[in-house]
Amino acid sequence: MKPSEITQALDICLQAFQPVILWGKPGIGKSNIVHQTAARNSLQLIDVRAVLLDPVDLRGLPHVNGDNRAHWAIPDFLPRNGAGILFLDELNRAAQLVQNACLQLVLDRKLGEYTLPEQWRVVAACNASGTGTSKMSDALTNRFVHLDCETDIDDWSKWAIVAGIEPAVIAFLRFRPNLLHDFSATSKAFPSPRSWEFVSKITAQHPNPNIEHELFRGTVGDGAAVEYSAFLRLYRQIPSIDGILLNPDKADVPQDAASLFAIASALGRRAADSNIARVLRYLERMPQEYSVMTIKDAVTRDSSLCSTPEFTKWAIVHSDVVF
Repeated sequence: MKPSEITQALDICLQAFQPVILWGKPGIGKSNIVHQTAARNSLQLIDVRAVLLDPVDLRGLPHVNGDNRAHWAIPDFLPRNGAGILFLDELNRAAQLVQNACLQLVLDRKLGEYTLPEQWRVVAACNASGTGTSKMSDALTNRFVHLDCETDIDDWSKWAIVAGIEPAVIAFLRFRPNLLHDFSATSKAFPSPRSWEFVSKITAQHPNPNIEHELFRGTVGDGAAVEYSAFLRLYRQIPSIDGILLNPDKADVPQDAASLFAIASALGRRAADSNIARVLRYLERMPQEYSVMTIKDAVTRDSSLCSTPEFTKWAIVHSDVVF
């Protein structure tokens, strides 16, 4: 399931108070989906990294009260009131005894003397097998709804536009969508939605050209870094966006796909009420698929552009591909 579908399915599970596990390869954004879902639903979120816990961390330490009987001191990080999500991240990398402790929490909503508050839900995330994981017991897995996550360039692009990811990164991954996620268990760095976000932050700092490629290489690995560096050089040579907006009727329109992806993403970032008419005049000179991409990016970032008369006229003409 792509992220937008995972989000819908997760909402349903939360409404039904049904424990759910998100499965997927490292770096595809499982944790981000859970955090964003909690924020969107105004729910508290407690992020418990199961792999870092010992069984005693969940059950708590024993202590003796005045009745001379042993009791368990409940861990401070477990919720006591309100409504929220108890998020057990990297559950299948945790030790077996920790998984067993989680079993009682998921099954009975209890852990020793502790009871999970009524309005709290349990969500877990697991990496796909073969990535430093251990097999979970059938008793534990049978308590969850299992959702398999995969990457999707359109979903990622919508998120990236709102999140302020560098236009060069968005344009490159649209040009080479298979590099959005290319997991390698043998490489120290590999392309993933998480590592491309790091690349965006590095690109925004305009590093010294002598070290720029090595920074990219250390973030997404050799092959992806070579391709992105080459694309970035091209991106920096495309017609000036300011020049396009000043003279949209005569500014050059590139012919190669890579440059068209680059200009479409850059214009989508710059489009505003004050220049939308000039943006649309230039887009009429571009192949339709790239002009549509630009407009979709622009209205994803700023939905008020849909209210402009220029957008309305453009949308009527292109209704077959926009709606």
